[in-house]
Amino acid sequence: MNTMKLGLLTGMTVLGGLTVAQAQVSTADSVLNHAGGKRLSVGGYGEAAFSRNFYSDNGNRYTKPSAYKNDPSHGRFDIPHAVIYLGYDFGKGWSMGSEIEFEHGGTGSSIEYEADEAIEFENEQEKGGEVELEQFWLQKTFSRALNIRAGHIVVPFGLVNAHHEPLNFFTVYRPEGENTILPSTWHQTGVSVFGRIKDWRYEAQFIAGLDAFHFSRANWIQKGSHSPFEFEPANKYGVMARIDNYSVPGLRLGVNGYYGQAMHNSVPHDMEYGSSKNIKGSVYLGSFDFTYNAHNWIARGNIDYGYVTDANRITQFTYPNTAQSGVTPYERGNGKYFGSHAIATMVEVGYDIFSQIPKLRQDNKKLYVFGHYEYYDSYVNAPSKKWTNRNIFAAGVNYYPIPQIAIKAEYNYRKLKSGYNDEPAVNIGIAYQGFFL
Repeated sequence: MNTMKLGLLTGMTVLGGLTVAQAQVSTADSVLNHAGGKRLSVGGYGEAAFSRNFYSDNGNRYTKPSAYKNDPSHGRFDIPHAVIYLGYDFGKGWSMGSEIEFEHGGTGSSIEYEADEAIEFENEQEKGGEVELEQFWLQKTFSRALNIRAGHIVVPFGLVNAHHEPLNFFTVYRPEGENTILPSTWHQTGVSVFGRIKDWRYEAQFIAGLDAFHFSRANWIQKGSHSPFEFEPANKYGVMARIDNYSVPGLRLGVNGYYGQAMHNSVPHDMEYGSSKNIKGSVYLGSFDFTYNAHNWIARGNIDYGYVTDANRITQFTYPNTAQSGVTPYERGNGKYFGSHAIATMVEVGYDIFSQIPKLRQDNKKLYVFGHYEYYDSYVNAPSKKWTNRNIFAAGVNYYPIPQIAIKAEYNYRKLKSGYNDEPAVNIGIAYQGFFL
């Protein structure tokens, strides 16, 4: 067995949540985690969730909070993600990987409620979700220390993007802060160079830049990686670098950064005139995250901070020529009040109480009781719109009847600034991840 396959099988042990305490590997490597060392790799993950939200879902609840303080609760079922992995080892160091993701049940004609920005209903050719080719790349492995991957790749910025499979977080839904202010899962076309040298893993990427016309008050740069066209505009570019350390058994520490220009990265170049020519919209991101998995404890955490230059000037422009046809690839009003700074922090800790019961421990069953806290703000310097400043408190359980399946339940409390209504909820979910071939 060559060193590449040995490293990938080791990663599969981590992702499967087996009893040996090891720290996480990058989720981008999971596509090529061959089961049994076979050339063909088929796997995936999926989630289904039920929520009962004990707060108003009215689009005006932040502009007139007192009017919606006593609104009834509301519930919903959802399939946040269903993913199919397909990889193949051609031999001689060449391999390919792909990932097809179905979000929120896939596609179909539906009415979508855009509450956070326009507060309107939109008729869209999607069932509240989408089908995406999230990964599609070719890779050349020279050694464990040097790999080159080119194509459509995951951008492992932050904790969630680097480790986004559902068994890598305790909450029913992905941690809210990073999932709100950053693209998640962040995937773009480009080139990646990565490898592992002793206790260090590194990765550097050259990718297409983000699009400032998709930035918003509620979600900051989250939709900046989306392309409404048949192709991905790449008039501007971005670079990402990440380093992870595994020196302490069971502990992974990671730092990473991103830089890219987001203005003038659209089609066509209608904004290349007048004062807008000098607007760069440079995006600076920095992140630290960690995972500890040992002695029946799992702890995870992250802190992300970002800055976009020229934010005030970007808000002055909207996509031109929409009045002529009424058609635009950009959401109207999306840039209004867009903020220059955003932050997301999270920490969660869980203990496996089944580890203290010999029979359950021998059967490899686990029951984690966990606590979870987040603070995030998609508009740090907002003059008045402080509903973007949120604290999340959650507690619950994760039951693993087998290592590849989790049943989750939690109480989640979203606390907003004084003057706004807090948003408690109960969430229940099921999830799996694993490889079949």
